[in-house]
Amino acid sequence: KIGVPIALQDGFIQISFIIITIIANQRGLNDAAAVGIVEKIMSFLFLVPSSMLSTVSALGAQNIGANKPERAVRTLFYAAMIAVGFGAAVIVLVQFLAEPAVALFTDASSQSGAQVVRLGGQYIKGYIWDCLFAGIHFSFSGYFCACGKSGLSFMHNLFAIVLVRVPGVYLTSKFFADTLLPMGLATAAGSLLSVMICVIAFTVLRKKQKIVLAGG
Repeated sequence: KIGVPIALQDGFIQISFIIITIIANQRGLNDAAAVGIVEKIMSFLFLVPSSMLSTVSALGAQNIGANKPERAVRTLFYAAMIAVGFGAAVIVLVQFLAEPAVALFTDASSQSGAQVVRLGGQYIKGYIWDCLFAGIHFSFSGYFCACGKSGLSFMHNLFAIVLVRVPGVYLTSKFFADTLLPMGLATAAGSLLSVMICVIAFTVLRKKQKIVLAGG
């Protein structure tokens, strides 16, 4: 009941990024190299947002088990605030350091290398917004898992992948052939949808919990 949705969620997320890589590869060698480099940078930056899921899940479950649900909610709130603070900081930094960061992984003095740096800078400037949005929905996912509602975490990730992330990347790849910025923004837009779904699900779940407590 809890483990299967989480396993499916992680599997679908990995599949979605494989599809995004395939789409980038179809644009040419430089685009594929730029996306590959940015994915590695983002994997490092995502260590902080992704840690919020396990943090809220563990601490939230402890407090819910101790019959202190409000402390679990505060854990969610503080984790989301940490994620937002970190996300905002890296968003600002990347707007100034995007190209130098990508240049660490290629020879910017060559013609193809300079092109990879330019395209990678565009992609990460859009993609970096995912650090903020993902940190928020990771925190909510941890809270849902703590409540034994991991299906909610699976649901919002599935909707984000199917409705926004994959089709958004495909369409922006077709309509914006000269830049990778829209592709990066499309990836982040998937997480934004997840945040909206999480807020709605959290509101409904809290109302149900209060009704149960009032009835008890």
